[in-house]
Amino acid sequence: MYFSSPALLSLVFLFPVACTATLYESFGDVGNTTFDFVIVGAGAAGSVLANRLSANPNISVLLLEAGPSNAGVIQSIVPMFPSQLGTNTPWDWNYTTTTQPGFNGRSINYPRGHMLGGSTSVNYMVYTRGSSEEWNRYAQLSGDAGWNWINIQKYILRNEKWTAPADHHNTAGQFNPSVHSTTGINSVSLAGYPHPFDPLIIATTKENPGQFPFNSDMNSGYHLGVGWLQSTIDTTGQRSSAATSYLGPTFISRPNLHVVVNSHATRIIQTGVDQGKPAFRSVELTQSQSGPRIVVNATKEVILSAGSIGTAQILLLSGIGDQRDLSALGIKTIINNPSVGRNLSDHPQTSPVWYVNSTGTFDALNRDPAVVAADLAQWQNQTGPLVDSPLAHLVWSRLPPHSFTIADPAAGPNTAHYEHLFSNGWARLAPLPAAGNFMSIGTVVTVPTSRGAVTLKTANPFDQPNINPNFFATDFDLSAMKQAITAARAFVKAKAWNGYIIREFEDLAAATTDATLTTFIKNNAGTAFHPVGTASMSPQNAIYGVVDPDLRVKGASGLRIADASVLPIVPSAHTQVPVYVVGERASDLVKQLYSI
Repeated sequence: MYFSSPALLSLVFLFPVACTATLYESFGDVGNTTFDFVIVGAGAAGSVLANRLSANPNISVLLLEAGPSNAGVIQSIVPMFPSQLGTNTPWDWNYTTTTQPGFNGRSINYPRGHMLGGSTSVNYMVYTRGSSEEWNRYAQLSGDAGWNWINIQKYILRNEKWTAPADHHNTAGQFNPSVHSTTGINSVSLAGYPHPFDPLIIATTKENPGQFPFNSDMNSGYHLGVGWLQSTIDTTGQRSSAATSYLGPTFISRPNLHVVVNSHATRIIQTGVDQGKPAFRSVELTQSQSGPRIVVNATKEVILSAGSIGTAQILLLSGIGDQRDLSALGIKTIINNPSVGRNLSDHPQTSPVWYVNSTGTFDALNRDPAVVAADLAQWQNQTGPLVDSPLAHLVWSRLPPHSFTIADPAAGPNTAHYEHLFSNGWARLAPLPAAGNFMSIGTVVTVPTSRGAVTLKTANPFDQPNINPNFFATDFDLSAMKQAITAARAFVKAKAWNGYIIREFEDLAAATTDATLTTFIKNNAGTAFHPVGTASMSPQNAIYGVVDPDLRVKGASGLRIADASVLPIVPSAHTQVPVYVVGERASDLVKQLYSI
């Protein structure tokens, strides 16, 4: 989803925000170059590992983050402002994709978090675990029952700290308390400010329960239906990220945990051979493109948690990948593994828009600095529309059983093929029109069958890699998107919307045939920001894949990966919760191996 406001940047810095505990801005202040564990990337999984491993005071941990600190970045703290953290800011990697034939030859921006907390500090905070069937499929694909739905429950509970919404409204019937945890670290809540269409959405589930049934809690393992949004927002109306939770003041102040920002890992270095396998226990980093290269060492393991783009790039730069590709760039191959960087999968998204008969949309934030200032003043009192993200209700649905001819790509009959995300305003990358109030319904294909790749463009670690999600490379994906948009149109045709919906926005209204709908999709689609799969896990003895089920890199010693790249198939979910789970389980696997 997209939400932009030129007015915001001129105002947000007028409001002071408390900073987190001390961390290192310069590696020179650390005073050491050898640690038990070196973790590259302070996103969801990396922050979890840093927290859990450093809980043992006898274990030293170095956590490296390429981006700056999150401290005082109000755009990352106010839930309504995530779009202010994207392209052309210091908090984004500013990636772009290769040209996408499925997008009519467009290259699109590909946002990834570039600050402490990684993408959890810049995302739209949606809290979804996925279906039970998806985790059971991960267990099957990896050959490890430890990844199944039942066995990951303890990690879900360790992660989640369910909390009251900012407005402390009565939440009875809006979630199922029995499937949530109040004792974890990362805050999760329901919306803390009402949207004008809330009663219309619930009324639609009663009017059309066959197509749009109400689901009291989409995080129970059964996610199909229409439900109230759950977000990683705390009870004060502030974002709860990996940086504010797992790296909060209580944890980041541990003397055995060293967190260094502005530290770009350029490659991992072979340090020897263990039982015939090349060992990788050193990381080369720099704090600026022209600065000196520093080498840090791990006595036990290096753990890559740099995400589906960063982890693949670091592996390739380090000589772990397809020998033919590496040789073409003059990189010595240490482990020839053609799976590295392949299998990139992401959710394509479009954002159909409707004109609505309401002045209670967030479009005013995009137009009037006075509205921004007034809403920020409310937010400081933990009230008002800024305590929520730009998203509202979610809908998870399946395609009709005879509408596709391939084998069902979903993990099972209770896993969605597509998702709808409601937004109370204009939620596109394109500029907001000068007049009108809007509602957007993001339409996402959640089980895409297209696969792409991350490959090196050059051997320079500061040149972005080639990122090719290969969107709409299959007929299924395009057809699923068409059906998702058709379903969104059906949703707002319920009688409940009479008097609220005025009409479709012009480009959507023009999409009246299969051909014009295809054009609408290819001209407007983008990413839902959920890349996975570039270092996929596979069974222990499989000759394909990049990591074993315990997340150790195949053919290597002293090297493990824990981030979204290890997931072999993108879940029908927003990915932050699955990646937190990867981090939690990885920390247990590491602690068991070393008896920590």
